[in-house]
Amino acid sequence: MLFCGINPGLLSAATGHHFARPGNRFWPVLHLSGFTPRRLAPEEQEELLTYRLGITNVVARATARADELTAEEFREGGRLLTAKVERLRPDWLAVVGVTAYRTAFGDRRAQIGPQDRTIGTTRIWALPNPSGLNAHWTAESMAQEYARLREAAEAPPTP
Repeated sequence: MLFCGINPGLLSAATGHHFARPGNRFWPVLHLSGFTPRRLAPEEQEELLTYRLGITNVVARATARADELTAEEFREGGRLLTAKVERLRPDWLAVVGVTAYRTAFGDRRAQIGPQDRTIGTTRIWALPNPSGLNAHWTAESMAQEYARLREAAEAPPTP
């Protein structure tokens, strides 16, 4: 599983740790959904590899807010992310932010959940953005969606 955030926030860029801002719910949700046996701190992100999880971003440029990014940055990020996925070949790409997914992959109708598109054999799932600014989702409702992905990833492949 490769989790893909939108882009580094300023604190993440300064620390080198994904989802480093204290109000971000990624790390608690990852634990609540069953991906990790305990809540990891951003500085423990390397431990994700022991659970066969990886983490990256659509866009590398750090900003205070994701809405500071241009559509072209997202499209270029989508091209670079596709190349990364083709090289690493994870079973799943989990894009954390449906709007980022829509723009990066040119799929204006994408909704939260599994996507029809694949990158090679890698399946894609759009997840809610765990930013504290995303008030439409609680940590609990996000954890339920992340758990749906975990359950799909753990299910035996269908012939």
